[in-house]
Amino acid sequence: MDKNSRSESRATKVGHLLAKVLRINLDERSNPLDDPVTRGESLYSVLAAEPYVELEPTAVEWVRTVIPGRHEIVQYIDSLLPFIHWIGKYNLQWLIGDLVAGITVAAVVVPQSMAYAKLADLPVQFGLYSSFMGVLIYWFFATSKDITIGPVAVMSALVGNIVIQAAELYPQYPAHDVASALAIISGAIVCFIGLIRCGWIVDFIPLTAISAYMTGSALNIAVGQIPTLMGITGFSTRAPTYQVVINILKHLGRSKVDAAMGLTALAMLYLIRFACTYAAKRYRSRARLFFFLATLRTAFVILLYVMISWLVNRNHRQHPKFSILGPVPRGFQNAKVPIVNSEIISSFASQIPVTVIVLLIEHIAIAKSFGRVNNYTINPSQELVAIGVTNLLGPFLGAYPATGSFSRTAIKSKAGVRTPLAGVITAVVVLLAIYALTAVFFYIPNASLAAVIIHAVGDLITPPNTVYRFWRVSPLEVIVFFAGVIVTVFSSIENGIYTTICVSAALLLFRLVKGRGRFLGHVTVHSVIGDHLVGPDNKRSAPTSNEQLPLSVPNTSARSAFLPITHDDGSNPEIDIRQPYPGIFIYRFTEGFNYPNASHSLEYLVSTIFKETRRTNSNTYARLGDRPWNDAGPRRGNSEPDRSHLPTLRAVILDFSSVSNVDITSVQTLIDIRNQLDNWAAPNIVQWHLACINNRWTKRALKSAGFGYPTPFFTTDNSSDFRWKPIFSVADTTGSELVATTSREEQNRQLYGDSLADKDVDRVRSRTSETESISTNFNVKNEFLDLKPDRTTGRRKMAVVHGLNMPFFHLDVTSALSTAVANLDEQRADEGGNSTLGV
Repeated sequence: MDKNSRSESRATKVGHLLAKVLRINLDERSNPLDDPVTRGESLYSVLAAEPYVELEPTAVEWVRTVIPGRHEIVQYIDSLLPFIHWIGKYNLQWLIGDLVAGITVAAVVVPQSMAYAKLADLPVQFGLYSSFMGVLIYWFFATSKDITIGPVAVMSALVGNIVIQAAELYPQYPAHDVASALAIISGAIVCFIGLIRCGWIVDFIPLTAISAYMTGSALNIAVGQIPTLMGITGFSTRAPTYQVVINILKHLGRSKVDAAMGLTALAMLYLIRFACTYAAKRYRSRARLFFFLATLRTAFVILLYVMISWLVNRNHRQHPKFSILGPVPRGFQNAKVPIVNSEIISSFASQIPVTVIVLLIEHIAIAKSFGRVNNYTINPSQELVAIGVTNLLGPFLGAYPATGSFSRTAIKSKAGVRTPLAGVITAVVVLLAIYALTAVFFYIPNASLAAVIIHAVGDLITPPNTVYRFWRVSPLEVIVFFAGVIVTVFSSIENGIYTTICVSAALLLFRLVKGRGRFLGHVTVHSVIGDHLVGPDNKRSAPTSNEQLPLSVPNTSARSAFLPITHDDGSNPEIDIRQPYPGIFIYRFTEGFNYPNASHSLEYLVSTIFKETRRTNSNTYARLGDRPWNDAGPRRGNSEPDRSHLPTLRAVILDFSSVSNVDITSVQTLIDIRNQLDNWAAPNIVQWHLACINNRWTKRALKSAGFGYPTPFFTTDNSSDFRWKPIFSVADTTGSELVATTSREEQNRQLYGDSLADKDVDRVRSRTSETESISTNFNVKNEFLDLKPDRTTGRRKMAVVHGLNMPFFHLDVTSALSTAVANLDEQRADEGGNSTLGV
């Protein structure tokens, strides 16, 4: 005995001793097929196929799968820096693509980042700092070549609300200190989520919620920029959207000359984009040229209005004719260690969840979208690490929270970016702007920056055609979409985000809790090409008759299928879907099987069975007082309805194909239902067959509850009458070697005759002494003793698919039904009844 076996044996003895002390019954509902000698195999499985006993998973095994090994730890460390896998292969062609894309994005980043800083109620240089750090750091950790990290409209709007709120509570702290502290706290949370590889939590936020929050936020931001666009002052632009609209209409007559700088800039931005789009469609050979012209429209408009502003205000620097940006410090004047203390954190603590959510969903949604478009896959967890590290290091240069930008990512992708290193090119251009162009920034009109913001967020609004597609897919989710938009418009961006997420989660839970299974019936289907049936080897044959065929029809076009009896899957209602067998019910779970929906799903199972079957013993209640209060029977003077035409309950087949895991509550509910149906069918025993189980832990849980093997039937003298007909699924284990093996067998037969086959038969017969008790216990017919190897295929190795110790766990519904029908036929034959196959 080796060391591992001795340690396991010692642990088993300790466990049994502990169970005895704690009075834990280890033999409760033990499997009668766990006998070490017989194992409950059928004779065929012993003689003609390799036996297989399925072992239960253990808690130690589960712990070993959870604890990472040396290889997993090395893979984890290697995944933290993805750039090492491609940086060594960097070439000139990639560099050219990255240069073009990096410079193109930089032309958009510089004006947008300054505009978004104004939206965040911060001086414009902080937008430049944020964009510089975002594009510089991201490429180290990136799994997406397209994403551009930096200031974005929604995040900037949230930061603006937070710094205004913090200024009221703690006016001693500058706005940029609060914004930097928010970036560090939210970045640390996001980085931690990424490091523990929990990026999958983003999948809990559906596309509907993302679209609603982006649409509502775009409306909120665009409306909030209209006063600046028109030069209107005197009211808060941070109020709910509907209030801002009302105030705009009230004060529209107070518009200033800023409106000329804003409205014309906005019109020019849309005009250039429309003209370039039209020209690209008209002149397809120059489409790429028009794309770059459209991309540079923001930089062109800003430079144009800077020139106009300089011509108008160069002699009026102290009192300009319209609102301009003003002085912008050169270089990183605000670089320092960020201030993070309890007072600053308390000022925005309630806003941390929504900040983290915005950082997560906007970046991951954009990264996944462009990954699908450009045929690569991102790692969500690693992307969260990239965002987290960016927001942790950025504040040391004065940055505020940054995440992926939709508009700049789209531009970068269309510009032909090749690798994430393009971010370094963008960072160099932004750095030049910080040091060389600050004098030019002085004359930028604020109204023109407002036009840039409105133009940018306009692309975030979900178009009506997309909403219509949502309606075609899931009308309920369109209600969620409009709920999020309406709450954002009439309340705030934060409440809109919470609303969409909570309503989406409630809708998911409602579907899960109210999801119930379907009863399946049997139908025989045929494959048809034109007016001919497809026969064996894809040969065509004319249909002969419409009669119902048996469950398994080899070498024909017919095959068995199981469809919902109620036709609620959309199948043709003219098709007669029949019960597979009187008293046998096939039930398929459709929304999993866990504690939220276990009761609802199984209540539907029981109520339907009670409705379509009768009690096996009609004299269950000899006297009226024996009846339970909840089954009091008919009123006085009335008789019980005649249910003699209904069958008795014989077997239940559960299809677990949609079930990944079960829990204690769901298994206990299933036990209660089994007991309830056993009382209904008494003195008969209801067979429980479970098909398509795809998880070993689910099998362990069900087996511990007494499922997966036949229940012994005890007669009146308490003797066990344990007879059943085992049917197992076997599969060929020879695989690709079958052809070669067949060829060798044919050669051997030519050389040595049929002696090999005879030896094989002798070997099979020599093992019958080991299984004589099986044939008496399980009523296996002696015809299996006459099995001989197939002379056309040689010695094909066959093996049982599922464990012999759990014969009522089946490969599919067909095998489960075959076993149930075979056992009922055997039972009726033993009882002297008539057996009629109802399929």
